[in-house]
Amino acid sequence: MIPLKDENPTTKAPVITIVLIAACVAIFVLVQPRDQGVEDAEFSFKNAAIPCEVVKGRPLSSEEVRDTVERGDQTACTSDPSSRATFPGKAVFLAVLYSMFLHGSWLHLGGNMLFLWVFGNNIEDKKGTVVYLVFYLLAGLAATAAHILVQPDSTVPVVGASGAIAGVMGAYLVLYPNVRIRSLIFLGFLVLFRDIAAKWLLGIWVVSQFFINPNEGVAWVAHVGGFVFGVAVGLFWRATGSPERELVFSDRPRY
Repeated sequence: MIPLKDENPTTKAPVITIVLIAACVAIFVLVQPRDQGVEDAEFSFKNAAIPCEVVKGRPLSSEEVRDTVERGDQTACTSDPSSRATFPGKAVFLAVLYSMFLHGSWLHLGGNMLFLWVFGNNIEDKKGTVVYLVFYLLAGLAATAAHILVQPDSTVPVVGASGAIAGVMGAYLVLYPNVRIRSLIFLGFLVLFRDIAAKWLLGIWVVSQFFINPNEGVAWVAHVGGFVFGVAVGLFWRATGSPERELVFSDRPRY
């Protein structure tokens, strides 16, 4: 299922959501290499977050990079590398932040930005620009932390805003569970447009993450980690905020 729009109007322009989308698109188009080859791989190893680097607090050695790229060893992390770092000046902890603005393909970028637009504008509208931006970045950090916790020896670069956006989706689920989401549904060769309550669409999405094949290169644990963080923050907001009438379209059938 692909969400297209929600029936949840906002009261002001989603400035931060637009800025985040613009930043991701600009970096993908103007900064990241386009060849998807050696240059692209070099860019990722130089700029993106890598679990081994964060755990060890140092950039990958030439040996670790070579084993990862040439031998396909995705856990080539060593405690005492015998060679010097390939990119000795890399800030391995700042790379966690950089990774939130990098993407692997047009499809990866487009899907993430669509989800961010559908769900992010309402969270920004409710919590304000500053709180929303801090929440978004913390959700991305929580998602990366979850991925590193499960794969601490991974030497594969992690790119994408998916974890942060999953956090936004988790908060949306708590705050607007019954809002209708116009969705595109694929059933074999059949394509349908349906309005689905957010709780069902997002529930199906998070369950589907557990069926993703790790060999597909999708950091699904980061998605789940970000989503759980978003749910937790959403519950806190709901418990400490003033009572607010939820937008519910009771005159329409629920799916």
